[in-house]
Amino acid sequence: MAFGNIGLVFPLIVPAIGVITAIIGIFVVAPRQRDRSGMSAINRGFFVSAVISAILVAGAAFVFLPARFSGLTGAEAGILGHAGSPRVLAIGAVLIGLVLASTIQLLTGYFTETTRRPVRDIADSSTTGPATVILSGVSTGLESGVYSALLIGAAVYGAFLLGTGNATLALFAVALAGTGLLTTVGVIVSMDSFGPVTDNAQGIAEMSGDVTGEGAQVLTHLDAVGNTTKPITKGIAIATAVLAATALYGAFRTAVTSALARASSFSLSIDRPNDLVGLMVGAAVVFLFASLLIRAVGRAAQRVVVEVREQFRLHPGIMDYSEQPEYGRVVDICTRDSLRELATPGLLAVLTPIAVGFAFGYAPLGSYLAGAIAAGVLMAVFLANSGGAWDNAKKLVEDGVHGGKGSEAHAATVIGDTVGDPFKDTAGPAINPLIKVMNLVSLLIATSVVKYSGNVGLRVAVTVVALVIVVGSIVIAKRRSSHAATGGPGAAGEATGPGGSAGAEHQEQSAKTATA
Repeated sequence: MAFGNIGLVFPLIVPAIGVITAIIGIFVVAPRQRDRSGMSAINRGFFVSAVISAILVAGAAFVFLPARFSGLTGAEAGILGHAGSPRVLAIGAVLIGLVLASTIQLLTGYFTETTRRPVRDIADSSTTGPATVILSGVSTGLESGVYSALLIGAAVYGAFLLGTGNATLALFAVALAGTGLLTTVGVIVSMDSFGPVTDNAQGIAEMSGDVTGEGAQVLTHLDAVGNTTKPITKGIAIATAVLAATALYGAFRTAVTSALARASSFSLSIDRPNDLVGLMVGAAVVFLFASLLIRAVGRAAQRVVVEVREQFRLHPGIMDYSEQPEYGRVVDICTRDSLRELATPGLLAVLTPIAVGFAFGYAPLGSYLAGAIAAGVLMAVFLANSGGAWDNAKKLVEDGVHGGKGSEAHAATVIGDTVGDPFKDTAGPAINPLIKVMNLVSLLIATSVVKYSGNVGLRVAVTVVALVIVVGSIVIAKRRSSHAATGGPGAAGEATGPGGSAGAEHQEQSAKTATA
């Protein structure tokens, strides 16, 4: 153990401090007159919480940790003789995590806030149609992913440097950086909850028609702030996933080394074809995973639209409020689809590492994890930030830019927002658990992969079974796609029913509900 007995306790003390600082940070969020927007108040709470956390963690390090590594109890002999101070390592690692969280907050805010240039550029592109809105949003998401990946990479590298050449201490520093990032978890969870609450409040107010004027404007602005907080929390979540995955990667190496014993040493090099294949498969799985989730949302949205059209056709009184819609049928569609569509991505996350490990060996499995982590970071940030930017570009147009509601520019941004919903609300957030699950599965099977490396029959059998299940589930899911838009008689008939454009607006809202 890196820090011996205290190494089991100190990582728990750090997030415990975060509980206290979160309470303080949430009280500081109270808006003030000089705040430019709701985001200013949220940023103040976050940064105040981060600063107090850094001070308290430094105090805890001096209280609980010795000045020299030789003062640790239960640590390895190599660590007891290591030069340096456990206090410096712990404080430095936690500070790296706090700085990473703060920079992700600022960076994501730049790419998704309505007052910043990227969102304004997307709104400006709406004057030339939905195609340019999509292109502008995609380019914004791709660019933001690069900077976020560089920040996370720098944090991991900085934590490794704190180990000063000792691999065990370096990995422990990476894990501590993850706990340091989570000292602000109370504020982060509050920010994450803020987005859906304001989104639903604004949607209810808009659909009821009872909230107008200044009240409606306030809700719209709060919803725009929520569209910024959601990608911020997703970016911080993917950063924690990478830090955790790096620490688990070290555990994977330890498990493999222990299983190899003296037979051979752990070796991973992409100049070998097997290892390179594992790297590419790991990156490809992230893309396939995102594809499955986005397609699943699209199928659910299609079924909802078909159901709405059917209800308009059979119950024309819906548009003049003489009949009530059958809301339960739409809720049933969304609930059944959300549970059913979970199976295929789940099987992909669990069984693909098993297939790669038993087919190619432990080294390609390690490369597979590296490819999944690298591609996962870029994909998750791209999806979250592009979706948030599209949503806020729509809010900007609704505030009166380029013609406001009902204009061609508004119609273009609505399409961008609809495309962005499965990006930021489904596929982007899901990559975080994907990375963690694949790392945990790889860690669990590492010993078996090494132990049975000489049993060709068993390896082939396990690989074939895993591949058959994964491929079969994907084929079944894709077959559902071809039937998603089919319904009962007249389901694909007249789209709007009585009420014309109003019916179309109801359909659009229903489809967006499904994507959420």
